[in-house]
Amino acid sequence: MFRIIFLLIVIVSAIEIVLFIWLGNLFNVWFVLVGIILTGILGALLAKYQGLETLRRAQFELANGRAPREEIFDGIAILIGAIVLFTPGFLTDLFGFLLLIPSTRNPIKRWGQRMIYSLIKRGSVTVIRR
Repeated sequence: MFRIIFLLIVIVSAIEIVLFIWLGNLFNVWFVLVGIILTGILGALLAKYQGLETLRRAQFELANGRAPREEIFDGIAILIGAIVLFTPGFLTDLFGFLLLIPSTRNPIKRWGQRMIYSLIKRGSVTVIRR
């Protein structure tokens, strides 16, 4: 698993560098720098808004005696999206925005839920209830 993550980080970093060089040559260096800064600011604002909205929904579910399952998965997706947005790069920013926008986050969230449930069924992950 570590090898796959390491390889993914190296490949994504190489793609980001190629994108920076390509966009820098196509437009100019300032376009790339301003783009990185603007996507970071916009991503931080969107992550804050979506995170607070998810927190409100989770509190509502808890107040009504229900477990906030969907909200937990939303919160994890928002956290990952926000972390990815803070790394400089347009490809990672695209992935981060996909995780922050609810209409694009839901299919990714469903896929993640299926992955976790399959790991639980296989016995790779154990859930302890108290």
